[in-house]
Amino acid sequence: MEQRTSHTAGAIRPPHSRDDEAPQRPPLLESGELLRGHRAIEISHNGELYRLQATRLGKLILTK
Repeated sequence: MEQRTSHTAGAIRPPHSRDDEAPQRPPLLESGELLRGHRAIEISHNGELYRLQATRLGKLILTK
């Protein structure tokens, strides 16, 4: 197994150091995956009920 090291100003850092890690992006979901052909859905989050709806202009509204 090959190990990579990064050289910065003469210093050797081990592979997978925090400086080398790219920030992780959150998962990407298409609105259609959530709405599944409906104009509005209800989402339960931490015991609270939210409503996500698509407008005629293609915008999304999330209300509690």
